[in-house]
Amino acid sequence: MKIVLISPKGPLYRYKGGIFKKSLRYQPLTLTTLAALIPGDIEHEIVLIDESIQSVGDDLDADIIGMTVISGTARRSYELADRFRSQGKYVILGGPHITLVPEEAQEHADTIFVGYAEETWPQFLYDFRDGRAKRRYDQGAGFTLQGDAPFAKRELFPASAFLTQAVFEATRSCVHKCDFCVAPSAWGSRQYQHPVDWVIEDIRRVGQKKIIFVDLNLVSDKQYAIELFTRLIPLRVQWFGLSTVLIAHDEELMELMAKSGCKGLLLGLESISNTNLKTTHKQFNSSVDYAALIAKLHRLGISIQGCFVFGLDEDTTDVFDETVDFVLSTGIDLPRFAIVTPFPGTPLYRNLDSEGRILTKDWELYDGQHVVFEPRQMSVGELLNGHEHAWKKAYSYSGIAKRLWQAKNFQPLAITTNLGYRFYANHLDRFYNCDWQVESHLPNPWASADIKGGN
Repeated sequence: MKIVLISPKGPLYRYKGGIFKKSLRYQPLTLTTLAALIPGDIEHEIVLIDESIQSVGDDLDADIIGMTVISGTARRSYELADRFRSQGKYVILGGPHITLVPEEAQEHADTIFVGYAEETWPQFLYDFRDGRAKRRYDQGAGFTLQGDAPFAKRELFPASAFLTQAVFEATRSCVHKCDFCVAPSAWGSRQYQHPVDWVIEDIRRVGQKKIIFVDLNLVSDKQYAIELFTRLIPLRVQWFGLSTVLIAHDEELMELMAKSGCKGLLLGLESISNTNLKTTHKQFNSSVDYAALIAKLHRLGISIQGCFVFGLDEDTTDVFDETVDFVLSTGIDLPRFAIVTPFPGTPLYRNLDSEGRILTKDWELYDGQHVVFEPRQMSVGELLNGHEHAWKKAYSYSGIAKRLWQAKNFQPLAITTNLGYRFYANHLDRFYNCDWQVESHLPNPWASADIKGGN
């Protein structure tokens, strides 16, 4: 059985032999995890293709071609799927977008996977071998992450093609119900957890001292987080990950994070407007003094990647300068700005669609950089231009200097990454027009911008 698994990319992120020698991304886990889950009694050959580091050929020698799909890559995924099916290949699709819109996806695949596929992927392979593959496989109601799960086969990608292979997953999904987030709509508002022993063993096996956790909310379960962080201490690693701002209410947990080797956190700050936070069901952020939290994390030696979205219903054209001024005054090490995106299947999408405010269903534009809906208090052009203005102001030379001076962060990584983001900020017009193709998007050494799903 010959299997080819593909991670398609939109035009901005697809490998074209462009300006960089390698992807500025870390190595993702989805395809290498799927490879590891192939049962030992299934005779097979497997090839993994990530379009950020290599191109997909016009014809592939394969019995099964599988793709993992997010909304921003759906058009490309469907194009590839239709091409390979026309050649007589058996095509399967999984991932967050497939889970959110399975009926649409079914038109482009022989088999689709809805939800996580730790159980259904091996079952499909047995069914395919025996000539009885089904059209659709759904995640079981009792799904859990098992302690005897195989470790991702990271070696199936060349290490030299990515910034790092030291990427790990302790938990999946999140307990919160933010309107714009894919996770609760795709997998429910709960968290799935790998046993801590399994996580620690995976880290030991890889053997790197600088590691990344891609979990959407590493501190969702406090007791689990305490156990994990305590077990990390003797490993003497430096780690980067994601958290909600609710850590502000637990100084002991923040101090334990620092002691365990945390050097950087991605925080979903989203908006400086409490009204916006409430209307998107992220009102728990309103309980936190952002400035005080940022100062505390800096004192603990933890850098901050602060993420904000523009275009929520309370946003006027004042939001761009107000947000950047906050970023500069608090010294956020690495701010990121996105245009709010109503991913299909989310409450935000349903609300905007019911109001007739969805402007396009071209999923390739659902990437956080394009305006795909009608804003309430500004025009589409004002939102697009304001987003670009925020990036350029935050990543002007003076903006970089002010933020890093405020943060007392003069590490080479911080300076280099800020300069990389400055390059991105100054070329946003090309990204908007989708006419400038490079092999990777802006460098993100801390955490995933992609929501992983359908493993």
